[in-house]
Amino acid sequence: MRVSYAPGYVAPITPGHIFPMRKFSILHRYLLDTGVIRDIDVITPRLVDYADLRLTHTERYLDGILNGNLSKKEERRLGLPWSAGLATRSCLAVQGTINATLMALQDGIAGNLAGGTHHAMPDHGEGFCVFNDVAVAIKTLQRSMWIDKALIIDCDVHQGNGNAEIFGDDPSVFTFSIHGEKNYPFRKPPSDLDIGLPDKTGDTDYLRILGDALDDIFGVFAPDVVYYLGGIDPLESDHFGRLSLTSAGLIRREEQVIGYLKNKNVPVVLLLAGGYAPTENETAVAHSQMFKVAARLYS
Repeated sequence: MRVSYAPGYVAPITPGHIFPMRKFSILHRYLLDTGVIRDIDVITPRLVDYADLRLTHTERYLDGILNGNLSKKEERRLGLPWSAGLATRSCLAVQGTINATLMALQDGIAGNLAGGTHHAMPDHGEGFCVFNDVAVAIKTLQRSMWIDKALIIDCDVHQGNGNAEIFGDDPSVFTFSIHGEKNYPFRKPPSDLDIGLPDKTGDTDYLRILGDALDDIFGVFAPDVVYYLGGIDPLESDHFGRLSLTSAGLIRREEQVIGYLKNKNVPVVLLLAGGYAPTENETAVAHSQMFKVAARLYS
């Protein structure tokens, strides 16, 4: 299974910041060390083209990120300190998702060891999300006529408000978000299908509801590619999650979603989205389950 990754995915960050920036490099090394991927499977992205970013984001906001012209208010809303390294990592990660889409169309499944930045809006970033990599990838691939219709399956515990906002009037993209109803963001623009779960929802209810939703979606929509945002923040141990998925339940979720999509014979792009386990190592290991399950199912 091929994946996108670059050392530049890790940018400088304020010491003690809650965002686990090192999870990207830790995940990369862990997947190699455990044999889930090989060096030859790791494709290093270049910086994304400005014209591709412009398909989703405004020139004013791109200037703010690329040239360091964000206001202090915008930086606070983003939740990350601006640096040239942050701009670089954001451009690399977006191209990583574009590359992963092309690889998935060729191979059936591929991943980006980053991505799923679903809170980013056309004119601002928020919730640690700088650019909306999925939106840029979809619009870029549609422009080049590689794809027509795309499905976003967003299992991050936080609703994918950026995806919902960007694709709200676009019938070629189906947005699905299963998330904590009382969690961030507090203004949730409607996805094509939103399922807000109560606090403390556990494995059994979560997996049943998710399975029913997949059946409902594929009953009305036939995508050319699926973006799976496998956020690990529904875990009970997550700093921000408020749901109660166990580690075993997370693995069962990955088996359920990835197995379902394999049976549908639709290309799948695996993306990290969020996760805030007690340590960066635990966060990376939890993210690895998605890739472990995919490698096993597609071996």
